[in-house]
Amino acid sequence: MAATLEGKTAVVTGGSQGIGRQISLDLAKQGASVVVNYSSNKQKADEVVSQIESEHGRAIAVQGDVSSASAIKSLFDKAEETFGKVHIVVNCAGMVLHNYPTVAKTSEEDWDRVYAVNMKGTFLVSKEAALRIPPGEGGRIVTISTSLVATLLPNYAAYSSSKAAVETFTKILAKELRGTKITANCVAPGPVATELFFRGKTEALIESFSKQAPLERLGEPEDIAAVVSFIVSPQGEWINGQVIRANVIRANGGFVS
Repeated sequence: MAATLEGKTAVVTGGSQGIGRQISLDLAKQGASVVVNYSSNKQKADEVVSQIESEHGRAIAVQGDVSSASAIKSLFDKAEETFGKVHIVVNCAGMVLHNYPTVAKTSEEDWDRVYAVNMKGTFLVSKEAALRIPPGEGGRIVTISTSLVATLLPNYAAYSSSKAAVETFTKILAKELRGTKITANCVAPGPVATELFFRGKTEALIESFSKQAPLERLGEPEDIAAVVSFIVSPQGEWINGQVIRANVIRANGGFVS
């Protein structure tokens, strides 16, 4: 992988597992210094850092709750202290209710927890990114949504609606960043083979998801990380204010409404 991000610093929230882990690894391979944010699993974050360092990359792990403004400020402070100015921010921290409740059976507490991570977290991280990424240097902000915003499957109301808010938020952010040469885009994966996807699902349900895609497989973290890698590269500058469904069933690789 070409070192197109040499001299850049990237912050990846939720960077220790699943899609976020692969994004962290890929950005490091492109030459970026990577700040791997994690919520609670220090071991997994340290493993990502160790893998990056074993391949002669630069990375640190920083714990922080994305729904806490003070934690996000500390995250960016640590990034700047260690590597200098931040140029790339990927909002990959997210949560879904693994009992997959209907709206009627979703508790207020669970609803608030989902929105705190998925929407408030994206807001706080992206706000800090907009304040800290130096203008005129090709900065990138990437948010992560879901194909469920398009497919509107039952039992995902909190998750899907929080991610729909992320999509709208990202489009507005891109317009507000006019003149800074900082882009903001959203990547919306279809079903991807991660712990977040598998948890709480039966084998039969997982199989049905994989068969719906024309390629007849689940997405892999590498599939989504490749899209993010292009968006944040110099070649991705002309993509701005977009929601890229990567992807949704009955079209392309994956999963469209």
